[in-house]
Amino acid sequence: MKIIRMHEVEGKINMRGVMAKELINHDTTRVMNLVLNPGDAVPEHEVPVDVFFYIVSGKGTIQIGDEKAVVKETDIVLCPPNVKMALWADQGEIFSVLNVKTPNMK
Repeated sequence: MKIIRMHEVEGKINMRGVMAKELINHDTTRVMNLVLNPGDAVPEHEVPVDVFFYIVSGKGTIQIGDEKAVVKETDIVLCPPNVKMALWADQGEIFSVLNVKTPNMK
């Protein structure tokens, strides 16, 4: 059994300017923990694979295509391939999100 303790994984600022912790990196799946400080944003972009977001903690806004929604802890948001997406952290709390890509984009 392998246990991944997110709070023990060291993160790095990714190419979109937010803290990212790589939790799983297999051929079929990649899981990152994005940790946005209050007011941080992941700019609009798209990827060629399925993505889903699981909100670990905090509250923020996610854009999928032309729709935006406020999301909070335990919400799951789906994003099909080649659709624009963006995230914004609310003011006042850290917004922690799992970003799951299938298949992995290596």
